[in-house]
Formats: sequence, structure tokens, C-alpha cells
Amino acid sequence: MSALQGPVVPTPDALAALRPLPADAVRLTPDGLLGAWQERNAASTLPHCVTRLSTHGNLDNLRRVTGDSDTAFTGFWFADTDVHKTLEAAFWSGTQQAFVEEAAALLEKAQDADGYLDSYYQDPEHRTRQWTELHFSHEMYTAGHLIQAAVAAARSAPDDPVAQQVVSVARRFADLLVQRYGQSRETDGHPEIETALAELYRVTGHRPYLDLAARFLDNRGHQVLGPGRFGPAYYQDHQPLRETDEVTGHVVRQLYLLAGAVDVAVETGDRELLAVTERLWDSALDSRTYITGGQGSRHRDEAYGDAYELPPDRAYAETCAAIASFQLGWRLLLATGKVKYADEMERVLYNAIAASTAVDGTAFFYSTPLQRRTGHDGGGENAPGHRLDWYECACCPPNLARLMASLHTYAATGDDNGLQLHLYADGTVAAGGHTVTVQTRYPWDEEITVTVTSPSDQPWTLSLRIPAWCPDARLAVNGTPAPSRDQVKDGYLRLHRIWHPGDRIVLTLTMPVRLVAAHPRVDAVRGAAALTRGPLVHCLEHADLPTSGPLAGALFEDLELDPAAPAAVAYHGSGLAPVTLRVGVRLRAASGGPLYRDLNRTIPPPAATTTVTAIPYFLWANREPGPMRVWIPLAPREE
Repeated sequence: MSALQGPVVPTPDALAALRPLPADAVRLTPDGLLGAWQERNAASTLPHCVTRLSTHGNLDNLRRVTGDSDTAFTGFWFADTDVHKTLEAAFWSGTQQAFVEEAAALLEKAQDADGYLDSYYQDPEHRTRQWTELHFSHEMYTAGHLIQAAVAAARSAPDDPVAQQVVSVARRFADLLVQRYGQSRETDGHPEIETALAELYRVTGHRPYLDLAARFLDNRGHQVLGPGRFGPAYYQDHQPLRETDEVTGHVVRQLYLLAGAVDVAVETGDRELLAVTERLWDSALDSRTYITGGQGSRHRDEAYGDAYELPPDRAYAETCAAIASFQLGWRLLLATGKVKYADEMERVLYNAIAASTAVDGTAFFYSTPLQRRTGHDGGGENAPGHRLDWYECACCPPNLARLMASLHTYAATGDDNGLQLHLYADGTVAAGGHTVTVQTRYPWDEEITVTVTSPSDQPWTLSLRIPAWCPDARLAVNGTPAPSRDQVKDGYLRLHRIWHPGDRIVLTLTMPVRLVAAHPRVDAVRGAAALTRGPLVHCLEHADLPTSGPLAGALFEDLELDPAAPAAVAYHGSGLAPVTLRVGVRLRAASGGPLYRDLNRTIPPPAATTTVTAIPYFLWANREPGPMRVWIPLAPREE
């Protein structure tokens, strides 16, 4: 087994239904969409993050501690985490070696003798406040991201002295936490340390790290952090985790907390705690998740709203929350093997996460709304109308960099008994003596070809995920159509046989264009529909409206979807998207007039239907700024 491992690696005795593959077991090619994103990340996003750490003062904040800079502290008090996340991304990517060496040396030099490392609270003006304001200090959150950078170092370059240097720095901080909080009832206002400590335990085998992670989970819910500005739920301190039935509060905090809970549950065999995380996941997915996979409807406290409170134009849907949802889904998939977690990973990846990054890889959304109105003032960074190259709170860009650098590790699982393919991408997968190549233009095309390239004299199982959105999956093995329905179990098409080099499996996941309505309690989009094809949500964007004909000069908000007009798939050799949709829209019959109107008044006949282009949601805002919408009002059906 390869020594190289990915971000989440349960120990051999952990409560896990599936096993992650070694980090070098999956290779994505840039011919596929996921491989192209990963290549763009290495070539553009990660170097961009490294540059911004210098230009925005993050590295100078640490140099102030070492005496190598006399500039004022800049950014948020947790600005060190941007350094840690970028360092983690660099280790997963295997690039940016000069930055890795510089950052490792700087962190080691800045660290206090007792292991403490947080440049804001190491400042002479703030040093006396260390550990005194845990409700908002982010000290353990900052330590958590340092630890995760060290986990990436240990698993991607175990023999590299620079990687070992980072691991040593992180362990000294972790040991300080164990010493200080091993018997304490305190906890941090921003969860993240829990999952980091659990993973550090998996790397080192040092049990006190796991025990401290479990203690931090149990310490929550006793309102020791105080009400703060937004109440104890904001800090996930309103109710003991094991007694909680619904997600609430700050979304990223909630999802990071649940990720740590899964890690602790599988390592300690705590099925009750694992069931709690599944219950809360269902709470989020049942009534508080956007069709794009984004979570969080409230800007004020970056939080969940009430059940079914999902306004498209006011969606906060923070990028970091989408990443956290993806990471939590992976942990639950490994723990349970349930296909619904892989399905949600796919949805949030191709929509909410993908939408966060511009096509050039150097501009980003912090929030990912599902609608932009005509005339929206998108100049500020709290609700921009376009992607920005950095933010005052720049948590999202380096978070994207670390996810994309490790994206290949989430595509498949496997063991001696076979391989399970969860995310379809062009590339190769190898584990347990089994090797396959995957050729596909998914999600643009329906067909996925898997070719076995390794010999075997014993039968093994190749498992292929059948997404819940797919109404009909077709299978052919070595050119012969094979029944697929009878071999689908728990969402996976399981093929068990002796495989030979050259055996070719063609899986076709039919992708009809679908008109999707929300639950009737989602008041904000009642009477509207969204367009989807396969895993991709589509949207209307102003740039695709015709400049002549009945829609010329029309206000974007006056468009409505003609449900009687057939939607078609359009294939393109070039342009923003290889595949788009062609749908019928028309102007509302009563688009003008006063703010409120008498329903008894005669409404003029509707305008003629015009065919327009709908693009994948993740590609919006890559042209000139302007309005966009996912949820399109439905024109009334004519009798």
C-alpha cells in the first residue's frame, strides 16, 4: 500500500463501510472537467493565493512576531489560517516548493517555546488576551488549520524534511492544547479543531489528540461561550450535540462541527454520535439546502434560516460552507457507504463550489446567490455582482485551493474486494491490484467508459454510482448490452466477475432536461421552476438574451418560462460552455403598470415565446456583469 494518503484516512479498526484510496491511486487527466479544474488550481489559483499572502500582509503578520517586519498587523485576527490553508494546498498539489519552505521556516521561527502560534495574539498588545476570549478569538480554529496543513505534509511528503518541520510545529501546538484543555470544560467559538485533532491522531497514533477532540465535542451546548452578538447557536453552543435535532446557526461552524463528530464517532465506535450527524445532515438537506447544494440563507450571521427559508436573491450560500458540506459528505460516505452522500457531494461540487471560481481561476465568490437583479449594486464585497480576486476575510480562496488540490482523493474508494467509483472523471483508478481507466466527458455527455487494465484470476466487484437524478441507466459490457436494473443495489451498479485486461464497461446515465419545482413551503420560489440536466443546475443570464425581436430591451425580471415549449440540448465546439440548454421564454403579460394591481383587471395576452440559452449555473458571471436567475417564473399553461 502506498504511503501517500489523502485528507481523510480512518484507521484500520475504525467504524467505516468504505476505505479511501491512497492519494496516488487516482489520477485525473485535464481532458475531463474535474482534472481541468485541478490543473487550473495548480497553475492559477494556488499561485494567486501565494501571491496574495504577501501583498495582503498575512506573511508579514508572522514576520512581525519573529522581528523580521515592523509593519502593522493587517487583516482579521485569524489571518494566519489563510497561510495554513494555502500551505495545505501546496502539499496536496506538490507545487509551490519555495513558498512551502518559506512558510515552514517562518512558522517554526514564530512559534513560542510552549508551542503557541497565532500572530495576532502573539503581538505584545494582544498577548495578555491569549485564551481569554475563546468565543471569538479563533485560536483553536487557527490551530486546527495549522494541524491540517501538517496532516497534508505528513501524508503527501512523509520523508521530506520540510514536511516533517511543519508536522513538528503543529504537534507542539496540539500538545499545548492537550496540556491546557485536556480536562477543561471550555471550547472554541469556531469549530474546526475537532476534525483536525482526529486526523492528527490518525497520522501519529497519539491517543490524547483524539480524546481532546471528543472532549471538545462534549463541551459544546452548555453555553459556556456566552450569548455573543448572535446568540449561542452561532457558536454551536446552544444545545449539547447529541440532543440536537436541527441544524442551526453559523453554517460553516455547524458543518465543521459535524465533520469532527463523524471523525470521532468512527474512531471510537460511537454509533449514537454517528447517528446524530446523519440526523442533522438530513435536517439540512430536507429543508435548508439550495438546489445548487449551497447552504445558509442569512447574511447577518452567515447562518441557516428557518425550515424552507431559501430566498434565491438573498442566498448567502458561502463558498466555505459548500466546501464543508462536500467534506462532511465524504466522511459520511466513508462511514456508512450510503449513496445519498456521494450524490450530494456531486451536486455541491458541480454547482455551489464550481460557481465560486472564475474560469481563469483567479477570482472568487464568497457568497453564491441564485439570482442577481437588474441594477443590483454589486460593488461591495459582502454581496458582489462579480467575483473578486481577494477578500478582507479571505477564507474562501485558499479553502478552494486546498480542496481542488486534493480533489482526486474523493473520486473513488476501494479495497482487495473491488473498486467503487463515486465521482465520474476522466483518469485512472488503481487499488488492491485492480486498475481501470475512465474515459468520459461527464457531466457534458451521458456516457462513461471504464476499461480494466489489470489482470486478475479472482473475481472482484466494480461498483458504479447511479445518481438519484438519473431515470434510466444503461450498461454494456464488451459491447454487449447487459441488464443493469437488477444489479443496482443501494444506489450502486455492482458488477462482480473475473475481469481481464481490455474488458470494457460502458455506462450511460441518461440526462433529460428537467423542470424542477421546489417544495411548496419555499415561498420565495413558489410558481417558479429551475432547469437541470444531469448533475448541473442551469440559469438564465442577461448576456444570452437576444438583442432583437420581442425580448430586445426587456427587463430581465419580466421573463417567464413557457412550460409548453420543449427544452433542447445544444452542443458547442467552443465558447463558455460545451453544452447549454435552449428553452422557451416570453415576457410577462402584465409586466408594466403599478406596484399592485387589481386581479379583476383584464390582463393583455402574453407575448410570443422566444428560444433563449440557459447556461450551467457554475459558469455565470464570467462575462459582463448583469442579472441572472436560477428560479424562473412559470408562465400559466394555456387551456
